[in-house]
Amino acid sequence: MRSFSFSPRSFPAIVFVLLAVAGMCAAQTRSDNPDPAESFYLMTRAAPAAFTDGETAKAGALAEQLLKDAESWKQNWNYGNATHAANIVLGRIALKTGETDEAKKFLLAAGKTPGSAQLNTFGPDMTLAKDLLEKGERDVVIEYLALCSKFWGKHHQAKIDNWTSEVKAGVIPHFGANLKYLGF
Repeated sequence: MRSFSFSPRSFPAIVFVLLAVAGMCAAQTRSDNPDPAESFYLMTRAAPAAFTDGETAKAGALAEQLLKDAESWKQNWNYGNATHAANIVLGRIALKTGETDEAKKFLLAAGKTPGSAQLNTFGPDMTLAKDLLEKGERDVVIEYLALCSKFWGKHHQAKIDNWTSEVKAGVIPHFGANLKYLGF
């Protein structure tokens, strides 16, 4: 029999995966007329997945639609996740097409999310921030981290402070699981 051990750092990623699997299972048991809230949730997952699959145009269209739809779902538990994910996807697309200034705007918009149960617990997705750091864009990442501390800092301020110090020193931090939350 094989045994597994998990570090305390593994727990947030495990819980996030379990929540995502539960959401997908629930969606598969629905009728052909999905609940609009369920569709809103699924689009939050679909935009990053399309980007990861190399379907940039589809990812951009989904992310733009997600931002539009989010305006109608401001009281929904997924609102913060949706705005965060859509802006990260659009920023990564902008960076991929050489639009660094646009990518920076999307990163800051992602940081302005009000948070969510998931973001408040597991923290922000750092893929776009890492991509920008690789291009030497430290100031915007420091600003993004400050924005993220508003929803994530209560229990993780030391991590944000450490990452900020590393970025100021010209180091790209090891963002760990925060590079995987959206499935990139």
